[in-house]
Amino acid sequence: MVDIEVLKRVIVENQEFVRGVELTEREYGFEEGGRYVLVGLRQAGKSYLMYQRMKAELAAGRRPEELCLVNFDDERLAELKAKELDAILVAYRSLYPGEPSLYFDEIQNVEGWEKFARRLANEGRRVWVTGSNAKMLSREIASTLGGRYLVKEVWPYSFSEYLRAAGVREGPGRKYGRGAGEVARRFEAYLRFGGLPETLRHADKRGWLNGLFGRIFFSDMVARNGVRNEEGLRLTVKKLAESVCQSASYHRIADLVKAAGAGGTASGVRDYVRFMRESCLVFSIANSAGSFSEREGVQKHYFTDNGLLNIFLGDPDSALLENLCAVHLRRRYGEGLKFYRRNAEVDFHVPEAGLGVQACWSLANAETARREVAALEKLDAWRPLGRMLVVTRNERGEIPLANGKRVEVLPAAEWLLAAC
Repeated sequence: MVDIEVLKRVIVENQEFVRGVELTEREYGFEEGGRYVLVGLRQAGKSYLMYQRMKAELAAGRRPEELCLVNFDDERLAELKAKELDAILVAYRSLYPGEPSLYFDEIQNVEGWEKFARRLANEGRRVWVTGSNAKMLSREIASTLGGRYLVKEVWPYSFSEYLRAAGVREGPGRKYGRGAGEVARRFEAYLRFGGLPETLRHADKRGWLNGLFGRIFFSDMVARNGVRNEEGLRLTVKKLAESVCQSASYHRIADLVKAAGAGGTASGVRDYVRFMRESCLVFSIANSAGSFSEREGVQKHYFTDNGLLNIFLGDPDSALLENLCAVHLRRRYGEGLKFYRRNAEVDFHVPEAGLGVQACWSLANAETARREVAALEKLDAWRPLGRMLVVTRNERGEIPLANGKRVEVLPAAEWLLAAC
């Protein structure tokens, strides 16, 4: 049975912590009075977004004693079971009168937490929960929670958030003189080491990212799913990273894994990719012009953060640029993001927005420029586009088309900072 004194100590310590924590404001909006489930990759900033909400409550006049934060990554709570979760309320009531706002961090560590969360909602309590597991977005969880919570995906920093966290001020100074040089320098780091907030604090960014991947691999994929063939899973991650710009069937990935000596089958690889999605390490997009079976079986897979992708790549430039575009578009358009492959291939297609986007390191080669533009023209002929765009490393311009439309060419940093 959980020790009530331990829970009381955890509650008080966390109240003191939240009062002193310093935050970079994130670009997320929340409904006043809404209950939220925050999900996303480890270290993406879910906890700090929760603290941001708690700080807003304090700024609005609530006292620290009216907030109850419990982090289920706390080793003192490692043995806590779902049937004991009510002890948190017992511990709080033994400390303070009234009913608190409840904040539960990494709640997926407690098997069966959903029924407790639903009961709290039924009682009309203010509740926020976070978790590093995409299963929390599944239909089963949504059904259990009964529509009583709003789900918000938390991503690593956008580039504008990254600059803000790094102390680069907004305004015209970003475009000229020293400010422009600082933005360019920061973009290079953002491109190669990603937007996870902790990377700004570490000189050895690659070492920290390797350590984080190890925790995701062993805790969120191997242990959680009882994986026996660890080498097969590890090679699947590596092969997916190396083919991040290409659509790939599970059979093709399985062949690559087998060729590397780890064995495996297409169905096994399908499971491994699902584990990667559930840990929020990757997301997948389908072909907007494909049949149902093609949309399900032949997809493009991108990493949620460039830094985690980069630890697997030897020649990363083009892959990192495309992955960065994928992350930016996915956080904006969600499941509406596709790619196009029919009589040509376009990296990204958002049918509902009439948007086609190519990621290309440079258009300096005339043949490369013709290929990228021709693919957009073919997509436009199949399904008319309102906007056609090529995102490059540094180039800017405009390419007129015979039908009177145009293809915009924008540097990645500028595009990321502008409204898409």
